[in-house]
Amino acid sequence: MTALAVEERMPRAEASVPLAWLRERGMGASILVAALSSAFGVVLISATGFIGAMLRADPYLGDSGTLAFVLSFLTTLLVGVAVYVAAIVTANTFSTVVAGRTRQIALLRLIGASARAQRAEIARQGLIVGAVGAMLGLLAGTALAAGGVQLMIGLLGLDGVSYPIVQGVLLLPAAIVALTTWAAAWAGSRRVLTVTPLQALGGSVEASRETVARRSARNVAAVVLFAIGGGLLALGILAGLVTPLGVVVAFVGGILSFTGLALGATLVMPPVLRLVGRALGGSAPARLAAENALRYPERSSRMAIGVVMGVTLVTMFAVALETVKAVLTVSAGGELPGEMSTVIDSFGAVMMALVAVSAVIAGVGLVNLLTLGVVQRRRELGLLRALGLSNTQVRRVVLLEAAHITIAALGTGLVLGTAYGWAGAQSLLGSVPIDPVTPRTMNLVAPAVPFWPIVAVVAATALLTLIAAVVPTRLATRVAPVEALAE
Repeated sequence: MTALAVEERMPRAEASVPLAWLRERGMGASILVAALSSAFGVVLISATGFIGAMLRADPYLGDSGTLAFVLSFLTTLLVGVAVYVAAIVTANTFSTVVAGRTRQIALLRLIGASARAQRAEIARQGLIVGAVGAMLGLLAGTALAAGGVQLMIGLLGLDGVSYPIVQGVLLLPAAIVALTTWAAAWAGSRRVLTVTPLQALGGSVEASRETVARRSARNVAAVVLFAIGGGLLALGILAGLVTPLGVVVAFVGGILSFTGLALGATLVMPPVLRLVGRALGGSAPARLAAENALRYPERSSRMAIGVVMGVTLVTMFAVALETVKAVLTVSAGGELPGEMSTVIDSFGAVMMALVAVSAVIAGVGLVNLLTLGVVQRRRELGLLRALGLSNTQVRRVVLLEAAHITIAALGTGLVLGTAYGWAGAQSLLGSVPIDPVTPRTMNLVAPAVPFWPIVAVVAATALLTLIAAVVPTRLATRVAPVEALAE
């Protein structure tokens, strides 16, 4: 298809259907991410409110301001984490969408459209996607909360407890998700400013290794953020040996360091990808998959960072809870009371289930980006088939590329999750005695890594790799080589 044909067909299609762009690959998954985040926020707020109502009905715990604060803090933290993950996934999705629209954007530039106007249009699309997803999540979350509240009242016999489900505060997570999606689309569309009219002759264009290496300002900012965050993490651990408020310092350090990592993913992930590539073997599909992951580090890093976030979050909470038990065991003189261990394990199971929502959001991002990548590389895959690779070999290339990225992300996430989880537990409880009447002591322990949760993370990542590769491997061989090369 020639550039002129694209230019002639594109305006008519968009004019006839105002929201035709919603049918593009990637938009449906972005709506799903926004809906999951919004529903998660609604359910958490409703659950917290219902637990608060139960506490107020209790004659002994009704006036406990500490419990109310803890519930509010956990709700804010978990919703914030889900929105943070969703924002990065959405920004990466729109970055990939923009790369696939290079020819269209260049054609519009050629006929006089400004880059800023096109970027504003993409941001508007992000706002629409966020609003639609947020409203769907609001409705689904409210329905789930209503059913959950009625179920708990019936199971626990709480006839004297009343809690109104429909409240104005439930609009807050929906509004935050919509605005965050808009901001993420704006951030993800920054590459529009660099598209030139000459690129109308090409297709999807991703930044090469050389281009990424020349982004000195972004790379420096990433390194500075990571260094500051790492310093604050260390300071929080040291402060935790004196006061539990060290966890606040460590929390800020964790946010800054991971943001620096996400911003500088193109610096961190290529060496890890190269190491994993050597372990995949020396067959032609394996070498092609490894080279594809390294040729365009920006694309591979976008796919990997979502999985890194999901693995880091789950591992972080698992290690934090295990380390909490280790710290308290040392504080108790070598033996943790059975009742306290049961309470910690129960709390940990609930927290892991809640954090898993953020991991699901990250998984949706990987499936979405891998599918987009295959769609945008149809000419490349068609060329491979024209050069003699069979359908099975092309499918294996795509599957190995997905495995390449997820293995690298898994290893990175396990390391980060272990470090963050240990830092969080140590900074919170490093100076807290298990017996309130005993004096405070400095309790410094090694990271405690639970076996079965880590096995579950590895198994879930392997399953995610297979699921993420199902649609792309089918798409990779659906189009004939001649048709793909003609695009």
